[in-house]
Amino acid sequence: MHPSERVYTRWPEVEGYCTPLSAPAGSPIELRAASRARTFSVRVSRWALNPEVVWAAEGLRADDHPVCERAWETGCGWPVTVEIPTDGSWPSGFYEVTLHADGIEGPAATSQAFFVLRATRPRHRALLTLATNTYNAYNQWGGRCLYSGGNTMSFERPLERGFIRRPIDETGFDGRITNIETPGDPTHRRMIEYQERFDIPLWTGSSSFWNWERRFIEWAEREGFAFDVAVNADIEDPATLDGYDVMLSVGHDEYWSRPMRNSIDTFVDNGGRWAIFSGNTCFWQVRLEGHQMVAHKGRAHLDDPVRQTDRHHLLTTCWCDPAIGHPEATTTGLTFSRGGYHRIGKAVEHGTGAYEVHRPDHWVFEGTGLGSGDLLGAGHFIVGYEVDGCALDPGSHPPRPTGEDGAPTSLEILATAPARLMSITDDRCEPPPLLWNDLRPPGELESMARTLFGDMSTESTAKLEVGHAVMGIFRRGEGEVFNAGTADWCYGLDADPRIRRVTANVLRRFGV
Repeated sequence: MHPSERVYTRWPEVEGYCTPLSAPAGSPIELRAASRARTFSVRVSRWALNPEVVWAAEGLRADDHPVCERAWETGCGWPVTVEIPTDGSWPSGFYEVTLHADGIEGPAATSQAFFVLRATRPRHRALLTLATNTYNAYNQWGGRCLYSGGNTMSFERPLERGFIRRPIDETGFDGRITNIETPGDPTHRRMIEYQERFDIPLWTGSSSFWNWERRFIEWAEREGFAFDVAVNADIEDPATLDGYDVMLSVGHDEYWSRPMRNSIDTFVDNGGRWAIFSGNTCFWQVRLEGHQMVAHKGRAHLDDPVRQTDRHHLLTTCWCDPAIGHPEATTTGLTFSRGGYHRIGKAVEHGTGAYEVHRPDHWVFEGTGLGSGDLLGAGHFIVGYEVDGCALDPGSHPPRPTGEDGAPTSLEILATAPARLMSITDDRCEPPPLLWNDLRPPGELESMARTLFGDMSTESTAKLEVGHAVMGIFRRGEGEVFNAGTADWCYGLDADPRIRRVTANVLRRFGV
């Protein structure tokens, strides 16, 4: 059985989800649960280095509600089990909801849900926006996700085990998807064995609060940085950013709607700053429709109902698709289409996982002691999983963008690392088979060449054959954008003093 075929729906004895997913502090949150245990308890705590329980309930009961057909799309529709009465004094943040089945032992006795409390008015200068659209894209609860046959995903269903909390083995490994073995593990056997041992669903390695935002929140608290918190959907309303000087994106912030982009573009143009410690950022256009996220992705030109209508600009293809004419690089400075993967499968499988520094005198590197050509993140594999880049002028040193992919020509390229989109042809297969649900041609290299250049010829694929992860910074309007260009940046916050210093430099310079 392929790992993606294992079913974790109804795996815990009690599980649930919260509505709404995000609300102003002081608003009630509804917990909707299903239970096969006679009774269960609930604990709510704000995620922090030393979390404290802010609300609890014992002896709760819920029916064992059936999983409806196409639950991944329609949502569960479970009734409210209990209302969590948040207080206006509770600070903005990520609130973990722990459900525990009474009288039952073992991992299946406990599950987690979450909600976010927004500040009723900004308490801090920065807003961390959680990549909740990406969580939804990879959550296979109910039978499908965007990577296993779904195209409309509901937020109103539980998250699979591993998105919020995950076991750590005796070596300190917690299911990181990037190959961090020496000399290499291109099949990602270590991650698969970890998932089998701890019953962790396949797709949680590609998107979870545990992997990235958790690390950032804990590091920031240790360093004295504070910020309010929101979810992706919140910034569809541009007023969400009112009163903030900085927005933060962390980890794998892949799925963006047009209203979200409009909000961040206006925010930066008007003087805001955006610090992106994420990879594969803003790659796919989605539509948020009620409690659902619509994303037809590679089949958008065939299946998306808005195709060839007056709403064609909302086609849920990649943002860099010429069919919608709005490349994400104009907003973020970078694009996954010119980056790809590093130490995933056969994509730079023996890479250093580090950035080569090109502009050591830039303020971003102040206090790191790094010189030109030095490696940032060596030994911690901060360049990993999915990374973003831009088309580079081959004759420039230090590297400069050509601008052909929408990247602003004012982008200062601070550091780079090799990366590539993976190829699948009749005689070549670069992705790791146990991580890829579909190994039929064409691969991402070929598909992206067709999207950008109209065909999958050798000439077209050659334009994308060699990619780069890029760390860069640029001004847009009155504001500024820093983009780390890699999903795994936050792994460096655990142990690499130079990654911690660069991150702090960016936050302080931006006014966090």
